[in-house]
Amino acid sequence: MKVAFLGLGIMGRPMAANLAKAGHEVTVWNRTPGKEVEGARTAASPAEAAKGSEVVWICVSDTKAVENVLFGAQGVAESLASGMTVVDSSTIAPSATQKFADRLRPQGVRYVDAPVTGSKVAAEGGTLIFMVGGDEAVIDSLKPLFAAMGKKIFRMGETSKGHAAKLVMNLQIAMIYEGFAEALTLGAKLGVDAETLLPLINASMVKSGVVEYKAPFILKRDFTPNFPLRLMYKDLRLALEAAKEMRVKLPGLETVEEIYEIAAEDGQGDLDYAATLTLLEKWAGVEVKGAA
Repeated sequence: MKVAFLGLGIMGRPMAANLAKAGHEVTVWNRTPGKEVEGARTAASPAEAAKGSEVVWICVSDTKAVENVLFGAQGVAESLASGMTVVDSSTIAPSATQKFADRLRPQGVRYVDAPVTGSKVAAEGGTLIFMVGGDEAVIDSLKPLFAAMGKKIFRMGETSKGHAAKLVMNLQIAMIYEGFAEALTLGAKLGVDAETLLPLINASMVKSGVVEYKAPFILKRDFTPNFPLRLMYKDLRLALEAAKEMRVKLPGLETVEEIYEIAAEDGQGDLDYAATLTLLEKWAGVEVKGAA
């Protein structure tokens, strides 16, 4: 298939690379010049990338970035034609997704939201999990592309429901990790180190995918960004905004969001979100001990 892939960040670049490796005709664009993908053509603008494509796939940082890529100067909208499909794998406000889809519908353009979970490692390995919102027949037509980048697709409902599910997922990830980080911090203060505590955690009902994934990085004190803290912070704010729109109270998330705000102000925004642990350590006057 002819695919324009827009956004070559931590997730987007390996996703585009996997599409090219699978034999699709890929044209890429990135806001900051200089990033390329082997086997793909590089375009100077979203409009140029989208011209003649069957599918335009977006993976950028936030709601405003998606809007600019679609409707800004030299945006995708200049090159869209009836029958084309726009897929958005960014994490943005579900209400904005619906508005964007409504704006493009009169042009005969189909709109699918398909955010992902799995982090950088899964993006590189082509094992992402997609949460998808959109018409079922349109989603079926995209299966060769999903197969090149991921291992599972979950249709969550109509357009915007994929982004709704992503906010719900990241809410849980952040809160599970916060419980883990707080437990490690208190354990360290009480004299129980992480390497002693982890086998117990993994043998009990507390075991989770979040703990399994993050624990090795924590033990090595490696906060290189698999999922930057600033992006998780953005997603938590989106979840709180969506909750406000729906008149839902999320007191636990409100507290966790404050921790992310302080961590971002403390200069941790470009580290992995697991770096919130270091804030807890600083407050407690301890360090969670890992491997030597």
